[in-house]
Amino acid sequence: MKMVVLGIGNPILTDDCVGIKVAQQIKQEKPGLEVLETCESGLSLLDHIVDCDRLVIIDSIRYPDEEPGELFEVDYHDLKPKPDFSVTHGMDLAAAFEIGKGLGYKMPESVSIYAINVLDNTNFSEVCTVELQKKIPLIAKEIIEKEKL
Repeated sequence: MKMVVLGIGNPILTDDCVGIKVAQQIKQEKPGLEVLETCESGLSLLDHIVDCDRLVIIDSIRYPDEEPGELFEVDYHDLKPKPDFSVTHGMDLAAAFEIGKGLGYKMPESVSIYAINVLDNTNFSEVCTVELQKKIPLIAKEIIEKEKL
């Protein structure tokens, strides 16, 4: 069974890189895992996920009323493809998966998605805010435990 942990984010937009940073932490703690990092979205994600059986995606989200570092689990089955491809990240994840299936690619049978609430995803910086930096090891540990990695 091929498993991939995929950290997604923009490495120069402060907390937006938290998905990548958590994936790096998981790789340190579980060096045998295939852990990938990307700043790509939409159809480009297919290059990283086709032919894997189990996929764990880690990305950021911005809920101003929630605590920075709060971890949200997103049910993949609740994602519905959006026909509007003009959104900020281009094609959404659900649409990319549907296109991958339609093209006959072997898509993951098991998909877990984790979204980490961020404080600042608009200012340029290659490091996360202090509030989030402190929580990265804890978030990685929580994902490792939940996924039994």
